[in-house]
Amino acid sequence: MSDTPVLEGSNKQQRYESLVSELYQDVYRYAYWLCKNQPLAQDLVQETFLRAWRSLDSLQNDKAAKAWLFTILRRENARLYERYRPDLVDIEDQAIAESDSEEPESKMDRELLHNAINRLESDYREPLLLQVVGGFSGKEIADILGLNNNTVMTRLFRARSQLKQEFGLDTDLEDE
Repeated sequence: MSDTPVLEGSNKQQRYESLVSELYQDVYRYAYWLCKNQPLAQDLVQETFLRAWRSLDSLQNDKAAKAWLFTILRRENARLYERYRPDLVDIEDQAIAESDSEEPESKMDRELLHNAINRLESDYREPLLLQVVGGFSGKEIADILGLNNNTVMTRLFRARSQLKQEFGLDTDLEDE
């Protein structure tokens, strides 16, 4: 039947457009957390969705699409750093622009938290970001990272504990 390929292509496009409209913001948010650069995050998301289009037929269950896209994004980000060679710039020639778009305290708090998260070992940071930014469950994180669920839960606990300790929130209730 000559209409079948057109119908299959149309179904693929509808499926793809549905995934993009439903998950674009989550994928972008995770990309931005990974690279901390808006244009680069946009490029990573674009490449992620391009790769997703090319291999959409391999996605068996649309409920797993978010984890699948995050995995593509992580691999794409890793590929970027495999071939990345930074341009060296003379710091003397650079001007620093200040932005007053946020309250200083709020910006400082967010920056302190962001820096604290970035100081975590990647074994702890990555599961934490997948949970907080991506909204994934422990089991989903385990699947994405190829780890045992108990390992993921331990790493999440340790990541939170390290952050609490760094911010002085690790108070011992038994002393009270």
